[in-house]
Amino acid sequence: MSEYNKSILEKANQAIKQGDNEGFLTFCTDDTTWNFIGDKVLSGKQEVREWMKEGYKEPPRFTVSDMIAEADHVIAIGTIQQQNEDGEDETYRYCDVWKFRDGLMCGLEAFVIKS
Repeated sequence: MSEYNKSILEKANQAIKQGDNEGFLTFCTDDTTWNFIGDKVLSGKQEVREWMKEGYKEPPRFTVSDMIAEADHVIAIGTIQQQNEDGEDETYRYCDVWKFRDGLMCGLEAFVIKS
């Protein structure tokens, strides 16, 4: 199951890279919860959709350096670049801990720091 979940996250990430937020959301449960540690919590697919509309006006550019899958969790570690409100690129390092249920992403604990 862990390799299957890893492949789901890889497909979801590809959708994000292509700017296909709705395609990404097909891999999430309706009740998905995203916790950006120390920042905010998004509850449900609609809140995530609204956040993505503002947060990903341009598709983010990111690289996954490591992906670790175990049982119903997949951990992705990497870097992400995106534009801030002033149109300037900013680079972040991240560690995303995804939880899966029935083949879909049902939760995220995101640790993100500006580098």
